[in-house]
Amino acid sequence: MTRLIVAAGGGGDAVAAAMLHAALYGDEDQAVILTYAWDRLLIDPLPGPRQPADFTGLERLTPAVWTVPAQARPIAPAGSTLPRLAAELPHTFALLDPYQGAEGLTHQLEDLVSHLEPESIDLLDVGGDILARGDEPTLKSPLADALMLAACCQVNAPVRLLVAGPGLDGELLPEDVAGVLGLIVHTFTARDSDAISSVLEWHPSEATGLLVATARGVRGTCEIRDAGLPVPLTDESPTVHEVDLDDAVSRNQLARAIMATAHLGEVEAYSREICGYSEIDYERNKALWLKEQQPTKLDPPTIWAQLDQFESEARARGVTHTTFRRITEALNLSGLQRNDMRQLLISSRPEQYEAPLWRIPDAA
Repeated sequence: MTRLIVAAGGGGDAVAAAMLHAALYGDEDQAVILTYAWDRLLIDPLPGPRQPADFTGLERLTPAVWTVPAQARPIAPAGSTLPRLAAELPHTFALLDPYQGAEGLTHQLEDLVSHLEPESIDLLDVGGDILARGDEPTLKSPLADALMLAACCQVNAPVRLLVAGPGLDGELLPEDVAGVLGLIVHTFTARDSDAISSVLEWHPSEATGLLVATARGVRGTCEIRDAGLPVPLTDESPTVHEVDLDDAVSRNQLARAIMATAHLGEVEAYSREICGYSEIDYERNKALWLKEQQPTKLDPPTIWAQLDQFESEARARGVTHTTFRRITEALNLSGLQRNDMRQLLISSRPEQYEAPLWRIPDAA
């Protein structure tokens, strides 16, 4: 018996898929997790998603789909978390290649379904931006999710759309998606998070990190990303809702527009037209900016002074928690320094580490 879980946004959604499998399907045969290799600039200095040609050591699963085994490696300067995920989690990670647009993704998905004959197909999105109309002012990264929605609704197989942690990605407010969310399929617990707890010690995903933190009982307001978006952590946060696939397509203007696209460039053009931007353009611009930045030395006294200032300002904004990605960006450190900074903070102030988040202390 094979379960196929499609990670709508790649990266953290692939990690959440492993937790979902443990929660819903337990000790059944392990899943095939179909995902983008798109780790953003904290891990990968190249903008946009990676494709099979960006790796060595991939293994062909079907004529159209490659898997990423533990021994695979991204070709420098590209970066990817997928080989390490394959090494640490008991699932098969299959690579989505979006460079042939929604038509290419549909073909890959159909090829995989035909080969696996899976017991079930779940399309998983953490946060809910797959339900975006496209004009929401807080929406930042609609492209990947819209592509997978466009592909999944064209596959000749039943696909169940699941939204975990409504609002946790900071893209949409919980009230933006509340009306379309269906029944709660599951509420994640601390025990569910055991399946991926070791991964979250190094993986940079913020939305999945917040999902796990709320499953473990953390509540408050968490600040994420370089923009410092405030995300409420509530009793609704660790829930998983089923959503009618047709309802999602009816809402998502971008997904409807790109169904016949054969190139990623076409998808970007529709995103610029409908949403006003392409998130890959944002990554291109940020990558150029980062390349021009002088590397900052990881100096502990300087780090502590900057962190104290950051925490004071965050506390004044009503923030109770933050992510290590947010701290990295706020302190003007590079993504390559994130793990060293994280280890410094946790070893020195372990009482503030509410895994995988950093707690903002109360005023002295």
